[in-house]
Amino acid sequence: MARLFFVVGAICWVTTAASAAALSSVKGVVHDSQHRPVPGAAVTLQARQADWTQIATTDAEGTFQFGAVPAGDYTVTVVLQGFATAAQPLTVVSGATPVLHFQLDPAGVSEAVTVAGIAEGIHRESVTPKTLVDRQDVRNTPGADRTNGLESITAFVPGAYVTHDQLHMRGGHQVSWLIDGVPVPNTNIASNVGPQVDPKDMDFLEVDRGSYDAGAGDRTYGVFNVLPRTGFERNNDAELFLSAGNFRQTNDQVSVGGHTQRFAYYVSGNANRSNLGLGTPVPQVLHDRQQGGGGFASFIINVNPDNQLRAVASLRRDTYQIPNVPDDQAAGVDDVERESDAFVNVSWVRAFGSGRLLTVSPFYHGNTASLEGGPLDVPLSTTDRRTSQYWGVHSTFTAQVGKHDLQVGFYGFHQQDDQRFRVIFNDGSNADLSVREQPSGNNEAVFVQDKLTATSWLTLSAGVRYTHFAGGVTESATSPRVGATIQIPSVKWLVRGFYGRFYQGPPLITASGPVLAFVTDQNLAFVPLHGERDEEYQVGLAVPIRGWTADVDRFKTRATNYFDHNPVGNSNIFFPLTIEGALIRGWELTVRSPRTWQRGHVHLAYARQQAEGRGSISGGLTNFSPGGGYFPLDHDQRHTLSAGLDATLQRGFFAGANLYYGSGFTDSGGPGHLPGHTTVNLSVGKSFGRKVSLSVTALNATNRHLLIDNSLTFGGIHFNSPREIYAQLRYQFHY
Repeated sequence: MARLFFVVGAICWVTTAASAAALSSVKGVVHDSQHRPVPGAAVTLQARQADWTQIATTDAEGTFQFGAVPAGDYTVTVVLQGFATAAQPLTVVSGATPVLHFQLDPAGVSEAVTVAGIAEGIHRESVTPKTLVDRQDVRNTPGADRTNGLESITAFVPGAYVTHDQLHMRGGHQVSWLIDGVPVPNTNIASNVGPQVDPKDMDFLEVDRGSYDAGAGDRTYGVFNVLPRTGFERNNDAELFLSAGNFRQTNDQVSVGGHTQRFAYYVSGNANRSNLGLGTPVPQVLHDRQQGGGGFASFIINVNPDNQLRAVASLRRDTYQIPNVPDDQAAGVDDVERESDAFVNVSWVRAFGSGRLLTVSPFYHGNTASLEGGPLDVPLSTTDRRTSQYWGVHSTFTAQVGKHDLQVGFYGFHQQDDQRFRVIFNDGSNADLSVREQPSGNNEAVFVQDKLTATSWLTLSAGVRYTHFAGGVTESATSPRVGATIQIPSVKWLVRGFYGRFYQGPPLITASGPVLAFVTDQNLAFVPLHGERDEEYQVGLAVPIRGWTADVDRFKTRATNYFDHNPVGNSNIFFPLTIEGALIRGWELTVRSPRTWQRGHVHLAYARQQAEGRGSISGGLTNFSPGGGYFPLDHDQRHTLSAGLDATLQRGFFAGANLYYGSGFTDSGGPGHLPGHTTVNLSVGKSFGRKVSLSVTALNATNRHLLIDNSLTFGGIHFNSPREIYAQLRYQFHY
């Protein structure tokens, strides 16, 4: 199968390419007041937050098209002598091909005309509900720009929350990360708590919430596509962040960037530390230091108008003390989690005339997670060191043929793991054990997707994805996906519907030799893991209201072999497992103010969901207890609300606030739930010109500190974080 992987990958390298960089197309038509086509008009597509521009000219039919457009916020301007200028704001997301309409009036009718279109958050070409977070959102949301912070997700994405130190979304914790449109494979469950990327390195974060096209992968719960800084937003400029706060915390970064017409670069380095790292099992903060550092780089070379090279690389290392309870602290327990992560991808983007795009993206991802028990831990000291390396390619070819947007592609990787497991029995109850496993595997997927613009108000989509996995087990899955969007012409409301199936391969983990004997002594056994298979139904409605966007979705996901994890005995070692089935259902609501507002923004995200498991453990560590009916999963939380605002005030002052409410997670296996919890985050600051700003942020400003999760993971049960206060200095300079 390894040979098959490389053969298929080589074929796709030559013949197809990936939708790397989350590139889309923008089309439009220009007509006069009599609805006659206007040829020869100059159309400019300008990024709002960067020096990135494309220029096109309308043809004899008055149409224009831009290819290879990254996701983001833009302004489209149409100019022709004898006519008034027309302009329109636009937000581009991956998987959509917006079609714009401009009416040019004779000069003198008005000095400038802004053509009113549908709200920027509504994309009639896509059945996927999306949340778009830009770098201004990250900067203005309290806590969102911290290296280890996930507020850029939890503040904007409905049903997204952090519990037992892991990000969960839509009732699951298996989500997909992409950088510049290229997947970052990681098949391990609950092994990493560090971030995939520093939020300050993001230009945009595009979050897909279900209803994925065939090319979007197989993790049902969420897809996070990080569009990094490129340097087009700078001209040989540097930016420095310095911060300090309670718990001896600091989050510091320096970055440089610049561009010419043919080359752009962005490079950053960061360092961070705090005495408040992971969630604590008691109200006191004991043995909870966290420290880390990393770097990020992005390069773009425009070889010629039809060829572009892009490269992205990241590297980080993090260390987390596992928090103690008072007795463990007195006994000198010293468990530590050490993590490292490296990622690099290189993309070649090739345009073939109008509407055809080829991109090739080979990648490498290396990830290490090491749980190291202290030498004096009692009754036993456990160490689990795992290194995973992934080599692969993600490739598609897209073409616009008439009313069809076609996409075909391939995604595959080879994975090599190195796992070392050791247990020292300091109480003398057993002989020490140590074992090393080096499993490997392959995952290959081919897919095809078609979107048909049947009418101006109806878009149909259909696709299929075939996945083959070979590792501890060998299995394949065919995943069809269909959807439709209907735009109601009179009010511009958008109705969506979707049905799809998904498959994700299992982790490369097993138990044999001394480890198998150890888990057997714990009255457990290890059953081979199979892939999770999901079935999703979703309907949605997007409503534009004077530039605002309200979006509501209803979804239901049925899972077979649902992925979860369990600790081994009295340790911080987690083994993945699968549950026979799971049912996750709910509805979501998002509200966003216009992205073009200059004085501030308002956002709201609400989710009502229910996450239940069914049956017994079907893979991984199990005691073969008989299964029953549905039961709440440990991260089941029925209501989640996040609401925030930011404002640009007079004399350079600015402020931000965010309120988060969770109704409470499952209490001791259910059916009851823990009490609800509310967190208020605040920030205020002042800009001293364009180069310097100073801000103060308070997280959990009311200092409400309570038990929010009693599932056993790192350090045991979990209290939420107490109040954190820090000041930050931002300084920009030219070099």
